[in-house]
Amino acid sequence: MKTEIFKINSPDDEKIKLVGQILREGGLAAIPTETVYGLAGNALEGKCAEKIFAAKGRPSDNPLIVHISNISQWDALVSEIPDSAKALADAFWPGPLTIILPKSDLVPKEVSGGLDTVAVRMPENEIARAIIEASGVPLAAPSANLSGKPSPTSASHVIDDMKDRIEAIVDSGDCNVGVESTVLSLAVSPARLLRPGKVTAQELAEVLGEVEIDDAVFDKLPEGKRAASPGMKYKHYSPDAPVVLVKGSFEAFARYIKENAREGTVALCFEGEERALDVPSITYGKRDDPSSQAKHIFDALRRVDKMGAKQVFARFPENEGMGLAVFNRLLRAAAFNIIEV
Repeated sequence: MKTEIFKINSPDDEKIKLVGQILREGGLAAIPTETVYGLAGNALEGKCAEKIFAAKGRPSDNPLIVHISNISQWDALVSEIPDSAKALADAFWPGPLTIILPKSDLVPKEVSGGLDTVAVRMPENEIARAIIEASGVPLAAPSANLSGKPSPTSASHVIDDMKDRIEAIVDSGDCNVGVESTVLSLAVSPARLLRPGKVTAQELAEVLGEVEIDDAVFDKLPEGKRAASPGMKYKHYSPDAPVVLVKGSFEAFARYIKENAREGTVALCFEGEERALDVPSITYGKRDDPSSQAKHIFDALRRVDKMGAKQVFARFPENEGMGLAVFNRLLRAAAFNIIEV
């Protein structure tokens, strides 16, 4: 298969109609969102979901997020929309929040991962919404990367993973947020945060009054338990080299590297710290700025492979607010391998 690449920088670009046609006819297209690039296909066709899983090399028991361009599309996808969901949509849509509710019969089991719920969001990115509109259908769109690899935040990342595996890639520059959407389940009570993102637990609680954080945000999913959301698997977002999260002060981090470095060791650290380390280093944002960390973490994890790293020692981020999203991604990139120094 030859992948067609469309350079699109405006929601009014005529090429959006061509991308919409590819999707409407059952093809796959990588599209930009504010979070990461998504691998989109018709969410109402089980065969399109199967094509997405095949292109990613992803297990089919992992649910896909359905993307809509207009809130009017939501009603047909779920069995009902409670007042709590409407309040969240008013507060955070369009934007990086995914809401899980009991699904309608319109959503195929291939899209829901066999669950009786469906995850839906309306992206903030105007080009993404224009593409959904042009396709005429809601779009199932996990991240547009090979399964297990760091999510793509630029078209070049998508091209590395998906060129000649799908029909089209839309190049619209870098994503603004850099980590996937917050996923919140309203199919349970109280509401449960399944995957942290830019919209924080504190912000959700301001709307709902009470939000639980699922144990799988911090710990391994229990053996045999099905993932209720993307990003809950044991190992995810990983470069080829093994990653170790090192918790402690920068001085302790530098000392640990000095004592344990070998050929091929690479450090993931915060801006300005690289000058004080004895090994090749890649920065992923500023120490006290989780938003900058989120924007750069996946690119940093991809650069690790381009450097030919054999092992990676990563600085431990704050795990509150939006920092929880960065911590969660690094935790899975490291397969829960944490050392406290």
